[in-house]
Amino acid sequence: MLGIITSPLIHGDFQHLMANSVPFLVLSWGIFYFYRPLSYRIFILCYLTTNILVWIGAREAYHIGASGLVYSFATFLFFSGIFRNYYRLIAISFVVVFLYGGLFWGIFPILKDFSWEGHLFGAISGLTYALAYRNEGPQKPQVIIPEDDNSIPEEIWNSEHLENKEELRK
Repeated sequence: MLGIITSPLIHGDFQHLMANSVPFLVLSWGIFYFYRPLSYRIFILCYLTTNILVWIGAREAYHIGASGLVYSFATFLFFSGIFRNYYRLIAISFVVVFLYGGLFWGIFPILKDFSWEGHLFGAISGLTYALAYRNEGPQKPQVIIPEDDNSIPEEIWNSEHLENKEELRK
């Protein structure tokens, strides 16, 4: 049980620590900056869920390092932007893919010395929370067109490109 809390804090060597620290800090910053109202909840839930799933479902081995959290945060940021369909958050999704798209291969048991299970369960928890919290936090702004016709400029109202003027009145 102690391993659920401490395993992301333990690393095999300095190289392992650095390989997890930079993406962890960048992706954590992304969650805390862009998803401020949800950030603490997402951080704690991803931390606990990933490590509990590793404890329950991973093979008998030492599973150390924060890479499961890196996968969880990257997956959350990617899918949350897609689910919300808001161009600013979709841009963040593209940045995550650009910076960390190679992480995808880590969820498969290609290299036996790595905890691919931690990566997989991290990705599953990130996807789960992106789906669960898709209606909370930052959302795509609603465009509201006023009801009175006087607020619509004359050049737009009389435009030939405007096919359905009645839709603007609603």
